[in-house]
Amino acid sequence: MTDLSRILSEARIPELPNPYFGKVRDCYDLPDGTRILISSDRISAFDRILAAIPFKGQVLTQTARFWFDHTADICANHVIAYPDPNVVIGKRLTILPVEIVVRGYLAGTTGTSILTLYKQGIRTMYGHTLPDGLRDNQALPAPIITPTSKAFDGGHDEPLTAEEIVAQGLLTQRQWDEVSAKALALFARGQKMAAERGLILVDTKYEFGTDAAGNILLADEIHTPDSSRYWIASGYDEAFRTGGRPPSFDKDVIRSWVVARCDPYADPIPEIPADMIRHTAQVYIDAYEAITGQTFVPDTSGASPLERVRANLAPWFTA
Repeated sequence: MTDLSRILSEARIPELPNPYFGKVRDCYDLPDGTRILISSDRISAFDRILAAIPFKGQVLTQTARFWFDHTADICANHVIAYPDPNVVIGKRLTILPVEIVVRGYLAGTTGTSILTLYKQGIRTMYGHTLPDGLRDNQALPAPIITPTSKAFDGGHDEPLTAEEIVAQGLLTQRQWDEVSAKALALFARGQKMAAERGLILVDTKYEFGTDAAGNILLADEIHTPDSSRYWIASGYDEAFRTGGRPPSFDKDVIRSWVVARCDPYADPIPEIPADMIRHTAQVYIDAYEAITGQTFVPDTSGASPLERVRANLAPWFTA
């Protein structure tokens, strides 16, 4: 039974300098050019925080760690150290202003997803032309990159083509060539390893940045349940045959609960019941174990998750 009291709702640590508090991560920039990224247990959707899910931050950090370790030969990443199960010490990067989404299947529900556009009769999107006759959730002839502008000011991301990215000066041609090649190689590795675990890596997003020398590194997270869509392979064929939704690690369980009860963009969010919080925590833990093949061991040391994080980060406190 998940202990609902073991949550890291926030990691506000005044001894650490230059804070930046995101939707899920609380970050601090150190004078030596490194960044502390603390994954909280917050779950966000509809541009707001919905709840805190026990051990979600540990799951995301450790899932990303698994993939960073298994893809470093393809693309160098920002990781320097893991002082705590929820924490990454990384190189501070200048994040490239393009979000790289790789898709292997005709799937998605948002207005800019390729399935939504395809159903509207659009065949050319993001610089790619898809054939007629594809069905919902069908594998694409080959994975494609569907890049969007990265809205740093809270605006909406906009679809882009490779030509537009270079023409607008968002990336140089050399940067685009390197980022796109690495993204496709990372996705191929992810799909291969997921298949070995009985999973289908459907689509994912990558974030890249440049270090002080201009080198392109993989940042943020990789192939986690928050950044990726996974289907369970054993149920895919039947779902595709009947037109149903393939079985997945449904991280949308809380979002669906909220949408059924209010307009999440306009109304107050109802209090989410404990059994829903507990169920969502188990979904994340199950996803970690299925993706990595490792048993999830929750870190329950310390009086609270925040006290544990503080103790493990004490060597980085400023005087």
